[in-house]
Amino acid sequence: MDFSTIRNLISRYCAGEENWVDSRTVYIGHKVPPPGTEAYIPQRYPDNRIISSKYTFWNFIPKNLFEQFRRIANFYFLIIFLVQLIIDTPTSPITSGLPLFFVITVTAIKQGYEDWLRHKADNAVNQCPVHVVQHGKVVRKQSRRLQVGDVVLVKEDETFPCDLILLSTSRDDGTCFVTTASLDGESSHKTYYAVQDTKAFNTEEEVDTLQATIECEQPQPDLYKFVGRINIYLDRDEPIARPLGSENLLLRGATLKNTEYIYAVAIYTGMETKMALNYQSKSQKRSAVEKSMNAYLIVYLCILISKALINTVLKYVWQADPNRDEPWYNQKTETERQRHILIRAFTDFLAFMVLFNYIIPVSMYVTVEMQKFLGSYFISWDDEMFDEELGEGALVNTSDLNEELGQVEYVFTDKTGTLTENNMEFIECCVDGHVYVPHAICNGQIMSGASSIDMIDSSPSAESKEHEELFFRALCLCHTVQVKEEETVDGIKRGIHQGKATSFYISSSPDEVALVEGMKRLGFTYLRLKDSHMEILNREDDIERFELLEVLNFDSVRRRMSVIVRSNSGELYLFCKGADSSIFPRVISGKVDQVRARVEHNAVEGLRTLCVAYKKLSREEYEQVCHLLNSAKLALQDRDKKLAEAYDVIERDFILLGATAVEDRLQDKAADTIESLHKAGMKVWVLTGDKMETAAATCYASKLFRRNTQILELTTKRTEEQSLHDVLFDLSRTVLRQHGSMTRDTFSGLSGDFQDYGLIIDGATLSAVMKPSQEGSSSGGNYKEIFLEICRNCSAVLCCRMAPLQKAQIVKLIKASKEHPITLAIGDGANDVSMILEAHVGIGIMGKEGRQAARNSDYAIPKFKHLKKMLLVHGHYYYIRISELVQYFFYKNVCFIFPQFLYQFFCGFSQQPLYDTAYLTLYNISFTSLPILLYSLIEQHINMDILKRDPSLYRDIAKNSLLQWPIFVYWTFLGVFDAMVFFFGAFFLFDNTTFTSNGQLMATNTQMMFGNWTFGTLVFTVLVFTVTLKLALDTHYWTWINHFVIWGSLLFYVIFSLLWGGIIWPFLNYQRMYYVFMQMLASGPAWLSIILLVMVSLLPDVVKKVICRALWPTTTERIQNADKLYKGHLSEFTPLSSLHAPPVLGRGGGNEGQNHTHRRSDSSPPKKVMYTHWGGGPNYCTFRSFLPFGENPRLSGVGYAYTAPGPETSV
Repeated sequence: MDFSTIRNLISRYCAGEENWVDSRTVYIGHKVPPPGTEAYIPQRYPDNRIISSKYTFWNFIPKNLFEQFRRIANFYFLIIFLVQLIIDTPTSPITSGLPLFFVITVTAIKQGYEDWLRHKADNAVNQCPVHVVQHGKVVRKQSRRLQVGDVVLVKEDETFPCDLILLSTSRDDGTCFVTTASLDGESSHKTYYAVQDTKAFNTEEEVDTLQATIECEQPQPDLYKFVGRINIYLDRDEPIARPLGSENLLLRGATLKNTEYIYAVAIYTGMETKMALNYQSKSQKRSAVEKSMNAYLIVYLCILISKALINTVLKYVWQADPNRDEPWYNQKTETERQRHILIRAFTDFLAFMVLFNYIIPVSMYVTVEMQKFLGSYFISWDDEMFDEELGEGALVNTSDLNEELGQVEYVFTDKTGTLTENNMEFIECCVDGHVYVPHAICNGQIMSGASSIDMIDSSPSAESKEHEELFFRALCLCHTVQVKEEETVDGIKRGIHQGKATSFYISSSPDEVALVEGMKRLGFTYLRLKDSHMEILNREDDIERFELLEVLNFDSVRRRMSVIVRSNSGELYLFCKGADSSIFPRVISGKVDQVRARVEHNAVEGLRTLCVAYKKLSREEYEQVCHLLNSAKLALQDRDKKLAEAYDVIERDFILLGATAVEDRLQDKAADTIESLHKAGMKVWVLTGDKMETAAATCYASKLFRRNTQILELTTKRTEEQSLHDVLFDLSRTVLRQHGSMTRDTFSGLSGDFQDYGLIIDGATLSAVMKPSQEGSSSGGNYKEIFLEICRNCSAVLCCRMAPLQKAQIVKLIKASKEHPITLAIGDGANDVSMILEAHVGIGIMGKEGRQAARNSDYAIPKFKHLKKMLLVHGHYYYIRISELVQYFFYKNVCFIFPQFLYQFFCGFSQQPLYDTAYLTLYNISFTSLPILLYSLIEQHINMDILKRDPSLYRDIAKNSLLQWPIFVYWTFLGVFDAMVFFFGAFFLFDNTTFTSNGQLMATNTQMMFGNWTFGTLVFTVLVFTVTLKLALDTHYWTWINHFVIWGSLLFYVIFSLLWGGIIWPFLNYQRMYYVFMQMLASGPAWLSIILLVMVSLLPDVVKKVICRALWPTTTERIQNADKLYKGHLSEFTPLSSLHAPPVLGRGGGNEGQNHTHRRSDSSPPKKVMYTHWGGGPNYCTFRSFLPFGENPRLSGVGYAYTAPGPETSV
């Protein structure tokens, strides 16, 4: 190895930032350039492996143990276990070590299994075969073995294995067509170009002779930016240098379409590809419930330390008397006497810590892990979330976040492929004010409800006829559609000629395909582009040929595209189509008012509209146009700017022909899902890479924006007219004018009293808002705060033209705001992966855009509509179950360990355990664990159908409401009360020596029988029965499994105690529990005391529940009462609105139902209303018997259906 190579490697791996090179040189085919041209410095690049897993075989154990011991409880129990090993403690180390080992092992197995699934998915990608050209032959190798510089052969419909520079294609013009659906969400076909000097290398042998190097920038995440150059070494000394741009770069994850094969060279591989750089790093997500658990744990740790301190101090106060400190039967050794008092006190403190450490429930963590892991299968098994078309159901990639599904406050959704099907449909066109609907040809009827709709054969005037045919020809010619000669695409047949499935259209824009297909249904069929001539089949089945002279491509600034064509008769036409705002100002004649009215009508219906115009060109004008375009195209500097100026000059003085309306069909029930999420109190944001008009139309169609929503724009167009500072403050004043300082969160989002605001922001403006403030700027850098304040007061927000990382930035911004809301991100493409990883909960849709989103998400669902059940039903249940689990665990451990604390006052603070070692170890593992685990898996406090029908019930559990401090304190005090009843109840019953004599003369043995183990066993028996029956009282959904586990646990405790004390076990050194349990049960008063103490312990909780349900019932409790009244059929007969507590609402809250936008593609039937007349008896339908409000409960507002007078039931 020469010194230059060593120096290069050192600078690459060891040197500071200043020595880092910002470009790389790639040797195509790993060929050394001709001698004397430049120094050959081979560089090291990563291989092509994609890694989404967290662990490897080697680091799993240390890394997993490190992560687990970061949890407070695990670390604490490890310390306690070590203390038990080191010092002489009252309990065996097994009592702490066994539960801890169990917890760590179960958690490690669960996380290892989940990571193994990720490894499996990664291996499927990394071991995918690719074709590489080596020594003039095509060789198959695994994708992970691909290296920078390899020449790759990719065939049609194959996915690019890494980032490639296109060298040559099977097409003569050196172009290829690509879909980038998995990257930017657009399923349309895009055109990429080979380098002019390499496009002739069409075989393996020819490609192998190519000698060239590529110099390009180092990897960076911007999908749309690439700068490089290729140096081609031919026979001459100097290489030919050609520029490379994003039009030459094929990105990993994109798919080759409509091109037989291509040759390309790998420049970025593995985790350096643009797709991988757009992934957020996987971080450990922790749910709000887990954070609450950790907070409670700290409180209990403080209680534990204070207990140990109190007992340590009191022990030394007690032992101040020498007779107590060193009685005659327990003399100290000399070593013990010489130990320093502080060391003895510290040892005693640790011993008390060990004795009381069971108040920290280590088994709670393993129960939670098992509950999450097993509970996640309910999502996978849900038949309603199974999609017949895909043949797949929902997937759970991470079960740690199940309960977080019940806490979502913000939903961030992608648009294309998530809300919409990404499938455009031509609806109508309007020519000179006459509307043409393709379906009208089939059914022979004029579409009702629309003005001046003409049939195509309605014989308009000659001029109109000419304009009509010109309009249809314009749409058949003004596009970049290609015709694909094959039967199917993605399994869908699309025939050009009816009955002959021979070809279909593909394009970089799905709108264009919809328009060309719409024209075919109206009688004008685009056939093909051959030898620069476009062929059209007209209504008379004659083929018309037009020579394509120039294409003025669409761009997002102009928002229009044009073509210049020459007809057979030699006439020159310039046809232009584009957004109404870019066409109308350039029109000098035509029926502008009629067309504009129709365009506005269609826009309100949520349809995507385009206007079409034309002008005839003379030969002189055409030559002038050619000169303008050529001079702009040849410019090396500011080429885009000069082209834009040329287009501006050419595209003016049009004659307006008409307009079209195209619909991007919403996914099934997308609007209903968004409406339900709104009613559930969630805010929905749409984050899309699409343009503003299209995205806004979809937002109206999906009911994100409503007709009465006032749209606020924060876009580049507006910030060009005003400074960003002024625009932000204007918007802030607008939204806060009505509400004062209060945010919309205080009001119901759909109440009629408050103006609904919707915000639209684009990527460029968002970058400006997010940019850190400059020193000394007048704004003071508070743009983010103002922006957040505006967003909080908007019922919906649309962010368009978003880059993948910007989507993640938005989610991060909301997560970090002062309320710290729980966020959910949902998307279907690789461009959504960053926001899916950033949000608290990430959901991937298994759509048309690849599986990157599904693979990197926490949950994957087939369609957007399944989000409704996932949140409103599964999320609700998961949260209810786990919150009960957490509170119950702390409660039963307080009941367990507080008697041990009280017992120290009666045993001279000697650290004497109240319970036997077996009871200490098995209490949380065996006796009380299964009932709560089963409860946390199958409990349904409200019927599933009711949760789906009434989304507002989701609000009852919002903001972690069931794990708030007041509820936690109630459970803790309940545990303390029960523990005092167990201890003092048993203590006072033990006062009388005749208590268990059972009529026998056993005076001499009574003290022996009623020793500390009998006392402890009696307390423990009452404890086990009380905590188990407390759970039974909290259970609403009883099945045979509940009965089996609850009564089976109590039976197991009794049988275990009988066996443990009834048999002499040879492996035990001593058996202090021998015959204790049997002697206790042989006493009638013992049975009576157990029953009595259990009833007294449960009484306060029962009384509290009865009073609260009678006087202050929650919405959930009202519905539970009603469901019992109807014996489980509430969801069939009852208007749920009548069960809600009356909200304090203003006037006009019930008008929201009139704002629904009817769309032509809506296939859902109108809502059926069933009138149920109840005969004679009380009117249970309105539930007056247990509703505390007035005579006529007519409600309105969010989540409240409008109820008319009388017994009317919505079904």
